[in-house]
Amino acid sequence: MMSPVTPTEPAASATRDPQRPARLLRAEHDALLPILWRTSEEAFGRPTACPQWSVRDVLAHCAAALTRAATGRLHAFTPEQNEADVAERREWPLAALLSELANGYLDAGPAIEAAEGKLDVLALGEWVHGGDVRAALGEPGAYASEGSDDACALLGDWTRRREVPLVEARLPGGTWWLGAAVPGRAPATLTTSLATMIQLFAGRPVGPEGYELIGAQVDELVVF
Repeated sequence: MMSPVTPTEPAASATRDPQRPARLLRAEHDALLPILWRTSEEAFGRPTACPQWSVRDVLAHCAAALTRAATGRLHAFTPEQNEADVAERREWPLAALLSELANGYLDAGPAIEAAEGKLDVLALGEWVHGGDVRAALGEPGAYASEGSDDACALLGDWTRRREVPLVEARLPGGTWWLGAAVPGRAPATLTTSLATMIQLFAGRPVGPEGYELIGAQVDELVVF
């Protein structure tokens, strides 16, 4: 069941909850791993919203990023470096890849917490990629799974860091304020579902019938 979304106010404090990233990763560990362990090996070859990456490739990227965070062997996560991490794992047995992923969800949390906010977006990215995987496998809750309240809070922080124009996101469960105020510019309004909001900010394909955006362009929202 999806976690309840906790609305925010436009002037809400951006004080960081240091336990939020680890909490989100634990939620994803508990929700996604059972799905993956019962999924047929053939299904891991399905395409995802990430160009040229299969389900297995996305999971390899996630596992590699978590391992790098947990061990302190971070790189810049450029497309070339990410692809190299994925290529390294393409010959691994599936069970070994899933074990690395499972351990990474739990082991990376303390390192992200200790980074004082610099790595919080990694936890958010892992959760979004979980949505990519669920969508490709036809599972419910893609981009709206457990931990959504923590994911939205991390998204709010990341959109402020990326200087996204202020957006009032009106969801069925309440309102989230994302981005930062721009002098002389009124806040944009986005009326949509939680899942579609996440897809828009993550740069995933979304049909125009799934949302109403006033006062901003879609490409101004993308932060990944």
